[in-house]
Amino acid sequence: MASVADARGFEASLGCLSSSALDGLAAQLRRIPGLDEREREAVLAATRASLTAVLHAKLGRLLLLELNAARVTGGLGEDGSAEDRWERFLETAAQRDFWDGLSPHYPGLMARVRRIVDNRCAASKSFAQRWADDRSRVRALCAREPGELRSLRFGAGDSHCGGLSVAVVECAGGALLYKPRSLAVDAALRGFLDALAHEHGAAMPIRVPRVVDRGEYGWSEFVAHRHADGEDELRSFYLGIGHWLAVMRAVGGTDLHAENLIAHGGHPVVIDCETLFTPKLPVLASGLGEAHDRAVDLASGTVLNIGLLPARGGSLGWRGVDNSAAGMLPGQQPKMSVPGIVGAGSDQARIGKQWVTAPVSQNHPSAEPLLHRYWPQVLQGFDEAVATLQRMDAGGRLLPQLQAFADCRVRVVPRASEAYAEIGRMLWHPVSLHDEAKARRTAHELLAKMAANVAIAPSDAEVIEAEIDDLIDGDIPLFATTVRDGRLQGPRGTAWLAPCDLAEAALQRWRQADFQRERRFISASLISAYANDGWTQDTPQLRVDARADALDRRRREQAARILGRMIEHALFGADGSVAWIAPSYSPAGWAVQPLNSDIFNGVSGMALLAGAYLREAAAGRADAVAGMHELFAASVRTLKFAEARRAEQRRDRVKLRPRAPGAYFGVGAQIWTWLSLARWGLDGGEGLARARALAEDVPEAVAADTLNDLLMGSAGAIVPLLMLARATGDTAYVDLASETGDRLAERAQRDGERLYWTHERWPQGLGGYSHGATGIGWSLLHLARASGHERHDAAGRGAFAFEDSLFDPDLGNWRDLRMLPGVPASTAWCHGSVGIGLARVDLDPAFEQPGTRETLRAAAAATWRAGLGWNHCVCHGDAGNGELLGLAIDAGVGPAGVTKTDLLAELVTGLEQHGPYSGGPREVFSPALLPGIGGIAYQLLRAHPDSDLPSILVPGMA
Repeated sequence: MASVADARGFEASLGCLSSSALDGLAAQLRRIPGLDEREREAVLAATRASLTAVLHAKLGRLLLLELNAARVTGGLGEDGSAEDRWERFLETAAQRDFWDGLSPHYPGLMARVRRIVDNRCAASKSFAQRWADDRSRVRALCAREPGELRSLRFGAGDSHCGGLSVAVVECAGGALLYKPRSLAVDAALRGFLDALAHEHGAAMPIRVPRVVDRGEYGWSEFVAHRHADGEDELRSFYLGIGHWLAVMRAVGGTDLHAENLIAHGGHPVVIDCETLFTPKLPVLASGLGEAHDRAVDLASGTVLNIGLLPARGGSLGWRGVDNSAAGMLPGQQPKMSVPGIVGAGSDQARIGKQWVTAPVSQNHPSAEPLLHRYWPQVLQGFDEAVATLQRMDAGGRLLPQLQAFADCRVRVVPRASEAYAEIGRMLWHPVSLHDEAKARRTAHELLAKMAANVAIAPSDAEVIEAEIDDLIDGDIPLFATTVRDGRLQGPRGTAWLAPCDLAEAALQRWRQADFQRERRFISASLISAYANDGWTQDTPQLRVDARADALDRRRREQAARILGRMIEHALFGADGSVAWIAPSYSPAGWAVQPLNSDIFNGVSGMALLAGAYLREAAAGRADAVAGMHELFAASVRTLKFAEARRAEQRRDRVKLRPRAPGAYFGVGAQIWTWLSLARWGLDGGEGLARARALAEDVPEAVAADTLNDLLMGSAGAIVPLLMLARATGDTAYVDLASETGDRLAERAQRDGERLYWTHERWPQGLGGYSHGATGIGWSLLHLARASGHERHDAAGRGAFAFEDSLFDPDLGNWRDLRMLPGVPASTAWCHGSVGIGLARVDLDPAFEQPGTRETLRAAAAATWRAGLGWNHCVCHGDAGNGELLGLAIDAGVGPAGVTKTDLLAELVTGLEQHGPYSGGPREVFSPALLPGIGGIAYQLLRAHPDSDLPSILVPGMA
């Protein structure tokens, strides 16, 4: 398949659109003194390549539409092969008459094309004139005299303001960059770093390239990517990442993504620093509660906004991608879905989706970066540089350094470039070319809705129309200002925001910063670099000398201490809502953000935990904790805010992304939450009604689902629906669960009797409970018992047959098909022996099936052998693994000589000696129910012999 962005195939057809303008450019270049023939050819070649790429990206879909129309109507003839007819179409489309003939159906097409071509040619002429004028001035940026221009590449970044883009210049003296903007801010930042290093008292590894600023444009040193030479340079590089975090926090830097930082040995070099002193506006009310909005406000403007720390994208096309300068780890990126030409070279060619690997940037100092190993250096560098900046400020030396930026021109990015790119694609769709007025209205509505959710995004109608004009002309809208002024100058002479001294504002925000909190954000963000939901740091086992004395009192103390920490870290709103800022796993991956509504690591999990604690405390099985009633009420109220907001959006006909259907994320999780609260009498009498309302979203969620699994996918909706059927007596929910099960069976891949479900990252399928065949099979077998359908039973047994095939006698465990380095098998709930064993016992608690006891025996043996002592959490630590071992002990197949009291003593003693630890950086607080410390408290509550709290590891298990 060929990408639409790849000019292969259509390049000859596009040449007629630019040939005349390129001839004109050639004539203009001949009139520029100081350019020789080869240099003129280099400029022309670069312009031609740039035009071919941009026109192909804009017109590829239209050409495919016209190709298929010609095929259907016989316009390509009937003789010859499909490949022959493709060639005929290319010959036809290479004629200017073809394009002029499209005007009646696409009225504005040729005018758009002319503007793009004329703008790019004008930009090229401007470059050529500036190169001829400045050749002698850029000597300091080259290894030797610049000499002759040998090659040129436009488009090193987005184009703005009429086709202007960064260019990579190769000349006899080496390489350098041409930037069609003022580079005064680059020079000022270089001076700021010199002053900081002087104050620091030692050399600092952070750098920006040398520049020659020429006012409206400038030239920059080319920094080549180079891997670190040994351990000292590696440590220096990551120390520099910490320095950059502190510096960018002080100067309000943003948009520091992977392509804007180059690893040059031991130096992290920021090669594009135009987005400094970004204004911070108050957050808009989200409808999710005042606490959520407060959490968003606290996180915005901190180190999390710089773009340097690992984070996963959530927008269309970039979902799950970590594009950060410190992250974007090789092998940790999802496949990206991009439009592509299916069947290129044939008259059957069409647009389809293709999965491509996220591009590898040059931001790492080694081919296989061990980010977690050097994260202490990042924190050290941050602490050092913050301390130096604070000394400068205390001595009155920081403000003058910031004031040196006053007249520098900076860029502000009010909307994500990905959003602009998607809307730009829509505006160049053939349907939009046919009815431009309608397309503009749609684009305007989308941009206006974005402004309703993002405070800095322009809402003024005139500004939005100017943005649309730029997108139609093939540019990304640009907003810029001087640091002293602060009023943004937008596209086509528009303006946005009120005037403000951005340096003064940045300094005031910096002085008010809670650097301990921001340090925790840095620690927590490390997990976002890794795609695996069960990732933990390489840490030694937590050795303890377990004590069993006064065990119940100590159990209570540890549970109360964890809940006290949750209350301490909570943000409460005046409207009765609550929020936490913590590492959070979602369908997009890990990110440090306000918690969502899920059970796995969100507010639903907090509501279940708080409700369970109140219930156990009322029964005398847990100690009272001040603030627990308020925490529970606030958690429930926050869930109601989220449901009310979604209902309001539906009433307003807002187009929403379908929710995930899973048992731990999405609709299934919310149904499970309300049914649990109703069973405990903590739902205020509305739990069943709310669960019924949520169930209405299941069909849409399942239809949109591509994951299939228990955690987030369709399998996770089945058991909550069955629980709802039992609670209400309404068999319609069994029918809905059956429809979901049928879709799962249809999506399965079959290998003899074995069934498995593929994923873009694991086309061979996965085992395990949360994402793999065990969890899906468990759901289908529960469904079979409720529906009575043999097809569900057969599908469930097929899933278990696949899991059974993964058991490796040599490992004594089930192989983990994620194939993580050095981890052939897992002992976790999420992907390994614990989840596999729990699922089998839940389906056969009386051990009526001969294989159940043996599966439990094998799972317990693997877990006992390698699964304890690494951390305490429920998802992949002792609190969850102990649940499986407890079942094995009760069944007589547990580890010899070990009792459930021994397991509890080990857990409680470990908490006392090491503190609750969930596997990530130790400084990080995570209240999460499954991957954080919340579930540890829940398991401590269940450890009382009279507790009847249900398992959180197997929904519906008593």
